[in-house]
Amino acid sequence: MTVSILHRATGNAMAFGAVVLFLWWLIAAATGPEAYALFMTVATSWVGLVVGVGLTWVFFQHMMSGIRHLVMDTGQAFDLATSKTFATMTMVGSVLLTALTWAAIIFGKGI
Repeated sequence: MTVSILHRATGNAMAFGAVVLFLWWLIAAATGPEAYALFMTVATSWVGLVVGVGLTWVFFQHMMSGIRHLVMDTGQAFDLATSKTFATMTMVGSVLLTALTWAAIIFGKGI
């Protein structure tokens, strides 16, 4: 049940939070160098990095949960033990993918 609620919450977070940040970036890029510099200052601050990591987790959690729902739509994984295992895998997988993504960003490119 927790994964199902998280699926809805992460969908809303992407629909509202990520879109607002994307629009801010787009408007800042179109407005000029000063506006873009302000956006980049905020985006690369510790608050911006926390939001970035959070949105990355939101994306991966929503994706992993969507895959779980897709499998369940085929009629699989309905027994309780398999369903709980699959739900746990979505949580672990999303955290692992987030960690791998940010490790590649930080160590591969250097922030």
